[in-house]
Amino acid sequence: MSEMDVIRQIAEEVMKVPTLAGVNDNWLWDRTLRILRNVEHICRTPELAGRNTPTDRFCLIVATYFADAGFARWADAEDTSSRLVLSDVSQTDLRDFSTQIVTDRLSGAITGPKIEKIGKIIMESANRFTEMIEAMILSDARNLEDMGAVGLFHEFRKYVIHGKGVADVLDSWKRKIDYRYWQARLKESFRFDSTRKLAEQRFSAAEYFMNQLQVEHSARDLEELLLESLQSPKKTTESSRV
Repeated sequence: MSEMDVIRQIAEEVMKVPTLAGVNDNWLWDRTLRILRNVEHICRTPELAGRNTPTDRFCLIVATYFADAGFARWADAEDTSSRLVLSDVSQTDLRDFSTQIVTDRLSGAITGPKIEKIGKIIMESANRFTEMIEAMILSDARNLEDMGAVGLFHEFRKYVIHGKGVADVLDSWKRKIDYRYWQARLKESFRFDSTRKLAEQRFSAAEYFMNQLQVEHSARDLEELLLESLQSPKKTTESSRV
C-alpha cells in the first residue's frame, strides 16, 4: 500500500462518522471526495498550468482530505446535540480542529515538515490575501462546493437537521438575495477567473431551482392553472356567439 493510500484510508476513517443506527454517516467523506475532484481539475486549468510557481500536489491532496476533518471532532453518536453542532461549527474552529487531527493521525505516516505544510495549507485557505498557491486552489475548490445544486443540497441538509421546512429555506434564500450575499461570495471568494465563472454558472442553476421551489411552495402554478381554466369557458362562449 502506497503512502497516499494509507493517508486516504486514515482520512476515510476520520470522515465516516458512526451513528446510533450502527451505520456510518458518509456525508463528510462524500463531500471530501467531491472537493478533491475540484482540486484536481483546478490544478489542470490553463491559468494554473502556466504558472511558474510549483504546486506541492502531495501536501495539497492531503490537506484536501483533512480540510473538513474538524467536523468529525464533534460527531458523537450518543449525543444528538453534538450532531446538530456539525452544521454550525465556525470556520475558525473547523480549521483549528482539522489541523489538530492532521497532527494526531498522520504523525506516524509522514514527516513533520509535511505535516506542518499541510496544516498551513488548511489554515491559509481561509485567508483572502494568501499567496500560497496550494491554499488558493483548496479555497476555490471548497467554495465551489457552496454553489449550485450541491450547495443547495448542503443547505437543505442543514435545515432538515434543525427540523426546518421549505418555508425556512426560502426565507433564508430571500435574505441572502436581498443582502447581496451571493454577489459578494462570487466577487470575493474565488482566486481564479475560471472557477469564478463556473461558480456564476452554478449560482444561476441554483437560482432557477429556488425560483421553481418558491412557485411550488406557494402553489402559484396551480393558481395560474385554475385562472386559465376559468377564463377558457368564457372565451369559448364568446367565440360561439360570433
